[in-house]
Parts: sequence; C-alpha cells; structure tokens
Amino acid sequence: MSLAVNYHRWILEIFEPYLGRWIVEVGAGTGSFSELVSKHKPEALSLVEPSEEMHGMLNERVGRLDSPTQIETYNTVFAGVAERLKATQRPDSIIYVNVLEHILDDEAELATVHRTVRTVSSGGKVLIFVPALPWLYGKLDEHIGHHRRYTKSELEGKCRYAGFKIVECRYFNIAGIVPWWLKYRLFKSSTMEPLTVKTYDKYVVPASRAIELVIRPPIGKTCC
Repeated sequence: MSLAVNYHRWILEIFEPYLGRWIVEVGAGTGSFSELVSKHKPEALSLVEPSEEMHGMLNERVGRLDSPTQIETYNTVFAGVAERLKATQRPDSIIYVNVLEHILDDEAELATVHRTVRTVSSGGKVLIFVPALPWLYGKLDEHIGHHRRYTKSELEGKCRYAGFKIVECRYFNIAGIVPWWLKYRLFKSSTMEPLTVKTYDKYVVPASRAIELVIRPPIGKTCC
C-alpha cells in the first residue's frame, strides 16, 4: 500500500481538520503516510514502528526529508514509548492507519492512547483508519496478520469504552467492496500485486473520492 499515493492523500484529507502540532503516528511502516503528514509542518512528529526492517527503511526516508518538523523514530510498539511521549511532548494527535486491526488487544491499546494524548479541552485527538466489514475478512487479512475487520459501531464502541468522545466516524471507499470480496473471499487470494494497487490508486481512487465528497456512503471497505 506504500504505492497508493492518492489513497493516502485521501485519508489525510479526512484527517487534516483534526491534525494538531504534536503528532504521533503508530505503525508508521516505511513512512509513506508519515511523509505526507510532515508536509503539514507540525512542531513534532514521532513515528513508532516495531518492525526492525521497516524501521530501518523509515529512518532512511526521514533522513531524506527537508522539513522544519522535529521528527523522531522509535523501534517499538506504542505501549513501549507511550510514557516517554507523554512526558516529553504530550501529543495532541495520535494516528493509526491500517494498524489497530493488527493489535490483538485493541481495547488495551486504545486505553493507552487515551492516557497519553492530550485532553479534549487541550485539543487531543486520536485519528484511526481500519479495514471494515467482518464479512470481507479473507485470506489476505489472515496472511498479513489482521485480527479483525471492524464495523463502524464496533470502532465507535471501543473508542467510547476507552474514554474517547466520537467527533466523526464514517465508512470509506465503497467502490473497493466488490473487488475485495471477489479477490479475497470468492477466489481466496492472499496477495496484493503492485500493478493492481497502482492501477486502482490511479483510476478508481480519484473517482471514488469525488463521489464520496458529495455523497457519504452508508457502507465501505474501510472505516475512519
């Protein structure tokens, strides 16, 4: 999904009104989304990535950025650095893009986020993007370590249980439902080919974005 530039820009467009100045991205991967966030020039951007291999690639990407933002990377899970981040910067925005579904105890993760992020009165927000619709769970989800796909109500409920107030929650990318069901449920594929990602990102994503700016879909492949 690092090739899906338009897709990531679309996600960031939805997050943008809620972005603060002291941002944490959890599960930053190789930094493709992080680079887009850095262009908004926050005061600080802390990137948390537990994979040693991806953390190495993340550091390389960060090293190439020409940004006034103070950027730090951490090779750990969020719980391993939460207290340090709380003490040193008290983040006002914590981002999870296609990450929460990989965490077995997502409720404990959200509770840790709630203890770490600034209070609502101080502008604290958690921005979450996850795969949606449990009936779409297929071989690829299993292969890449997804523990679940969410419904909108489930995501909202778990966030409320952790102590958060829901500002906005929506389904996203309705156009992706049928292709995903065919490829990963019907034909049980466990691969995502780069050419397919780039083609979808180039042609389908811009059209879907234009439609969903006007009509918010009642259902979608993902939820945020």
